[in-house]
Amino acid sequence: MKLFAQLSSQHRLPVFQNSGEDGDQPHGDGAVETIDRLDTPKMYKVILLNDDFTPMDFVVMVLRRFFNKSEEEATAVMLDVHKKGAGIAGVFTLEMAEMKTMQVNQFARSSQQPLKCTLEPE
Repeated sequence: MKLFAQLSSQHRLPVFQNSGEDGDQPHGDGAVETIDRLDTPKMYKVILLNDDFTPMDFVVMVLRRFFNKSEEEATAVMLDVHKKGAGIAGVFTLEMAEMKTMQVNQFARSSQQPLKCTLEPE
């Protein structure tokens, strides 16, 4: 039976094996092998896109509700959306970015707002 420790991308970790587990390599009790640590997951930016109809207060509310932004942070991102055409709401792993994007798009649609949210690799 293999026991794995937490993995990261800088060092090698020991893997402890009992004898005869795989059958392909003889291991005595307490034999130690090393494995490469895993790389950190790829991150994705969740981006809010500007439109001419969504109220600025709604964008701030979305940022506070779904991205846990403070009033000041949410206002700054909202102004980026308004002035630059897009604003970064947050950076997440793929699964979290997909979930946040889906939640924002569904909430905007249910609130009858045309706000769009998308993601892209960092």
